[in-house]
Amino acid sequence: MRPVHIALAVLVTAVWGVNFVVIELGLGHFPPLLFSALRFLVAALPAVFFVGRPKVAWKWVIGVGLALGVAKFGLLFIGMDRGMPAGLSSLVLQIQAVFTAVLAAALLRERPGRVRIAGMTVALGGIALAAVDEGASGPVLAFVLVIAAAACWGISNVLTRKAAPPDALNFMVWVSTVPVLPLLALSLVFEGPKADLAALRGLDWGGVGAIVYVAWGATVFGFGVWGFLLRRYPASAVAPFSLLVPVFGMSSAALLLDESVSPLRWGAAVLLVGGVALTSLSRSAPAPVPAPAPVEPVTPGERVEPGEPVAASASPGPANPLQGT
Repeated sequence: MRPVHIALAVLVTAVWGVNFVVIELGLGHFPPLLFSALRFLVAALPAVFFVGRPKVAWKWVIGVGLALGVAKFGLLFIGMDRGMPAGLSSLVLQIQAVFTAVLAAALLRERPGRVRIAGMTVALGGIALAAVDEGASGPVLAFVLVIAAAACWGISNVLTRKAAPPDALNFMVWVSTVPVLPLLALSLVFEGPKADLAALRGLDWGGVGAIVYVAWGATVFGFGVWGFLLRRYPASAVAPFSLLVPVFGMSSAALLLDESVSPLRWGAAVLLVGGVALTSLSRSAPAPVPAPAPVEPVTPGERVEPGEPVAASASPGPANPLQGT
């Protein structure tokens, strides 16, 4: 990768890592479901009018919008509102790589190799260690909610693989339109119109800044640049940079929020990041594909009848840059 593109990849992971600190600050201004709804509303508008029509079927836009926007971010914001620390949230969410690998094996018939299975085992050990640490010092329910958010992220990853969007920014902007109304409805039911109105009436620059950062910084800028990098380079070259997200998340939470990092949490970070690296970067064996029927080669000058099979060229076409991410 060119140095400028390496710098862009690091910048995006820094934006995503600091995003957890901003979420925690934003939760001081808004109820969690309302905050998540506003985040997607601002991410979608006015960008949706400039990115063109969706380049994948609507079923994929709606499916990812519900799994990622409503379920994953709704659970994450509630978990953090219930006391899950920002730095630990940025770390625990990386277990999504294990959920993605398991779901891909079950639904896409991607057979995990030994290295990937070993990576999942190591990552689960890191989660167990983090659970012991959090169970001794923090609310267990909040920890479980963030784990559930990671599982929903895994579902959205599998749906995104099936959709294979050619333009990550276009896809993310349209996906952002889906969660707004469901999240607003859930907020009115569970958080109440009084709490929502009070948060909107008390809106100040701190609340506006939090919404703008998570919407335009983490969502539009982050996914736009990430998609640009994936179109230029193989996923295997870009994906490792995502392991920097918990590094920036934990360090920024320690610096800006005074979050302490216990020895157990450092141990969990080493196990989880190492396990995710093995899980994400190792290749899974493709599902067996039936061999095509033999085709007689066509000699030069020979006439081929319409509908008659012709031997295909041996050179493969370009790989989809988003496949496998």
